[in-house]
Amino acid sequence: EGDISIHREWIEYHIRKCDIIIPLVAIATPIEYTRNPLRVFELDFEENLRVVRYCVKYGKRIIFPSTSEVYGMCDEENFDEDHSRLILGPIRMQRWIYSCCKQLLDRVIWAYGQQQALKFTLFRPFNWVGPRLDSLTSARIGSSRAITQLILNLVEGTPIQLIDSGNQKRCFTDVSDGVECLYRIIENRKKACDGQIINIGNPENEASIRQLAELLVKEFERHPLRSKFPPFAGFREVESRSYYGEGYQDVEHRKPSIRNAGRLVGWKPAIGLEQSVRETLDFFLREALRSGEFEACEQA
Repeated sequence: EGDISIHREWIEYHIRKCDIIIPLVAIATPIEYTRNPLRVFELDFEENLRVVRYCVKYGKRIIFPSTSEVYGMCDEENFDEDHSRLILGPIRMQRWIYSCCKQLLDRVIWAYGQQQALKFTLFRPFNWVGPRLDSLTSARIGSSRAITQLILNLVEGTPIQLIDSGNQKRCFTDVSDGVECLYRIIENRKKACDGQIINIGNPENEASIRQLAELLVKEFERHPLRSKFPPFAGFREVESRSYYGEGYQDVEHRKPSIRNAGRLVGWKPAIGLEQSVRETLDFFLREALRSGEFEACEQA
């Protein structure tokens, strides 16, 4: 293992040895966009730009993880890779620094493909959920996905916090579906993915954060390990300003077009939201008991 910010010779050496590069290192949690915007820029843009340039230098194919965040406040019903507008908020809203970093890298990679024959594919994950994507420990410091934060509240018996009433809608994609699509992009039959942008999301799994939380509570209450955890403490509505800070701005909806994924690699998501929630919850509840970090409490 190497640190992308420190072991630059190590990184360059391993890029030179490999056929395909997938640089997954990034800060991708919204609270960090307002808390540490410069660190987000340094890691997400500057360090990854160096990796992109190594790929150009050594003629390597790069499969770059863009993000659904690049669409920003796009007002279209479905976000299309090739036609949708990428709309960001004002500079004072620092939450957009992540989106801006990723979008600029997308544009740089595209330009290298056009001018220096860089072989690339950009993929944009839409709210992947599932076991092992993060941890309850990271949720404690606000550096996790929304679903993990909600599960932490259930495990600890604290109120589930709904930011701005939890009405923001997202399309939740099971990690197994997402990885299957990514494998097909790596395989790249007939070089169909070269120079392409591919959304990886499940438009059928659209739900508001409130609906996601309610589904989690329902699954939690009937889980076989339910008695080992505290009573449900209810919901608490919180303003985004107090949770994320002054530089935060949210997006009402984010639904992908997955036309390119179907056309280029024959992919379509198969796992519904209820199954994803059930399996994710089960993993974290068992992990909480196994780790011993979270004190179990037997209910009568």
